[in-house]
Amino acid sequence: MRRYFRLHALLLLGIVMLLLAGCGKSEPTWSSFEGAANEKTFPVPKEANRTDRNIGNTKIDYVRYSMNGLKEKDSFPEVYLEKIKEWGWRENTDESEGTSKVFEKQNRVVHLTIHDNYFTVTVLAKGKAAVKSTDSSKP
Repeated sequence: MRRYFRLHALLLLGIVMLLLAGCGKSEPTWSSFEGAANEKTFPVPKEANRTDRNIGNTKIDYVRYSMNGLKEKDSFPEVYLEKIKEWGWRENTDESEGTSKVFEKQNRVVHLTIHDNYFTVTVLAKGKAAVKSTDSSKP
């Protein structure tokens, strides 16, 4: 009888451990990429899930991607910035600040903004109005 109790306790412990390991927060790996839904030549991690897309606005086309473990305070991982450069995009450091980066390639402009557990890819044709900050303390 005691033997079965130990076996059941061990089995229950194993199930609980598997559940805890499977439900824990995972960090993004930044290991494989694909083209963004709104700009196929701009890389986004394959593990990101598209959750929202603005359709019908001819000036701004954005896509929101959810990605568990992404933290605004950590900004952009260097491996991701390197991958963006490998795909032929150049950062416009005059327009980039903090958790919002601006990249250019030919006549395309992409704004990449990171938030907690999601990021957005906003595409503008070069020469169209740029996205301005809503912070009234900035010009």
